[in-house]
Amino acid sequence: MEQLGHLGHLYTAYPRFKVGQLPRHKVSTFPWLMAPYMAAGRLGIGSRLEMLEPVIIRSFDDWVARNIEQCDIYHCLSASGTRTHEIVRRSYGAISICDRPCAHILYQEQILREEYERQGRYFRSIDPYVKRRELEEYEMCDLITVPSTFAYRSFIGLGVPSSKLIVNPLGADLHTFRPIPKEDDIFRVVYTGAVSFQKGIPYLLQALCELRLAKFEIWLIGYVRDEMKSLLGRYDGRFRYLGVIDRHQLHRFYSQGSVFVLASVHDGFGMVQAEAMACGLPVIATTNTGAPDLFTDGEEGFIVPVRNPEAIREKVLLLYENPELQAEMSKAAIRRMAEIGGWREYGERAVRLYEQALAGRTMMSQTLSAG
Repeated sequence: MEQLGHLGHLYTAYPRFKVGQLPRHKVSTFPWLMAPYMAAGRLGIGSRLEMLEPVIIRSFDDWVARNIEQCDIYHCLSASGTRTHEIVRRSYGAISICDRPCAHILYQEQILREEYERQGRYFRSIDPYVKRRELEEYEMCDLITVPSTFAYRSFIGLGVPSSKLIVNPLGADLHTFRPIPKEDDIFRVVYTGAVSFQKGIPYLLQALCELRLAKFEIWLIGYVRDEMKSLLGRYDGRFRYLGVIDRHQLHRFYSQGSVFVLASVHDGFGMVQAEAMACGLPVIATTNTGAPDLFTDGEEGFIVPVRNPEAIREKVLLLYENPELQAEMSKAAIRRMAEIGGWREYGERAVRLYEQALAGRTMMSQTLSAG
């Protein structure tokens, strides 16, 4: 928004050094609770502090509500702005936008509960306070932005009118994520992200760890949730776990892969797909991600049903046994990301959304005045 000339002010719970190159006078930070919470996550003890989430979002919302400046558009991450949505609408006549990066919260809770039951594990429900705030924001805000048609369908299925929903697929940093030469001829399946039930890791491992192929590896990169540790132990020695890697170094690991697999049962978009494609990896992803918004099935990758390890295995073997197809899809993935563009294009789509919303409000006001 700053590069496009539309940023009024950024209010964030992140520390200032996380914000980037924005003018200091346009940034206000409230990191006192979020920063320790994030640090706990990096240390692997974040799950012990999840009970702080309601306190964090309520205190952040109260702080923004006290400090919010006049604006035309208030765009806020879902559950973080219940009070502020009301204030900007009442005090400034602003259009308020709820940015939901996942599926509808009730759909998310339902499908994750099902998944934990399938895996024989206890599912801790989403905090009732957080859930209530989400539902209130869906109702009170003018628009809800979601990153994928999968997320869009989850809202439609739960009764939210289509007129309130906008799909704006996420981008990727095409300067950071770029291909570099592959250093060997090993066929590698790469996954990056949380190693969790939500990301479908049990299905990925079931699909691939029984394969006995020459020059074949599976790489898992990311934080391992406690729920997964016993399952990973069952497949010990059949994959490589590379830990958590700085995002500015991730392109080096993507570029040593042959295909990226995202087996998620629920993923609002799955930005790692775009990152992998920008580095030249075909993608195999489930329908419960942003894959249908990102690439064409059979051209830059494959879209498979959720919870279907057989379909994942089939597509991986197809690429393994047909290196010319893998090379063709690799080039197509790079071309596709060049066409889609990066975060600037995402921002340009957001600006068009804002302009359309403002124009619609003006037209409505003129109609009411004329009446």
